[in-house]
Amino acid sequence: MPLTAQGTAYESFGHEDRVIALIHGLGLNRHSWQWQVPALAQSHRVITFDIYGHGQSAEPPSTPNLTLLSEQLAALLDHLQIASASIFGFSLGGMIARRFTMDHHERVEALGILHSAHERNRPAEESIKARVEQAAKDGPAATVEAALQRWFTDSFRLSHPMIMAQVRDWILANRKEIYAPIYQVLVDGVAELVAPNPPITAPTLVMTGQEDHGNSPAMSRAIAAEIPGAELVILPGLRHMALAEAPDIFNAKLLSFMARVQND
Repeated sequence: MPLTAQGTAYESFGHEDRVIALIHGLGLNRHSWQWQVPALAQSHRVITFDIYGHGQSAEPPSTPNLTLLSEQLAALLDHLQIASASIFGFSLGGMIARRFTMDHHERVEALGILHSAHERNRPAEESIKARVEQAAKDGPAATVEAALQRWFTDSFRLSHPMIMAQVRDWILANRKEIYAPIYQVLVDGVAELVAPNPPITAPTLVMTGQEDHGNSPAMSRAIAAEIPGAELVILPGLRHMALAEAPDIFNAKLLSFMARVQND
């Protein structure tokens, strides 16, 4: 498993010139893209990596924020001598992807904002702040079971105990003193992404699940409304972890978007 000079653990799949970089969500790691990599790598070179403080990557070198995590991706692309790529981010990764696109627009061929947050109403803001406080006090174990309930439909959660165990293990592997400050980025980072300046001009896919209440259809509609020409997809009957619960549907949306972008 290779590491960059900054301590970023990464993997590369496929052998195409067209590159897709995938950014995972809070508490997860690069393996959370395991349901996407085989499909995407048939026609692209796919880069997955662990964001700071997750998986096998180094701890954050300073207080976590979106710029720090965006520059981690920039350094990884430099390390791999990749001038530009399509950037897809899930949840917190979608926030990082937006920050990266705002800071490095010339390096972004296409953008995927997947199940990612935007402006929250007061109840939603209070709810996520309470989860951050709980995580800071008691670590990821305090929030993991509620997360699994929010992330997966009830029927899938009950019928796929091995996937629940895998995702639970990923979350529990995070250290409390690192996990909580990165969780805080989900709270603090949204404001800098609203009405992006400079505007995002890359071809953009905005997608979430119909039942993803933390990263809701209303949020995705608001994100798409701020990006000219953005494509909006709402996945019926799915919650946050649609990438694992319904990978065939999820992947088909990514691939059809990429086909349109690359054929324009």
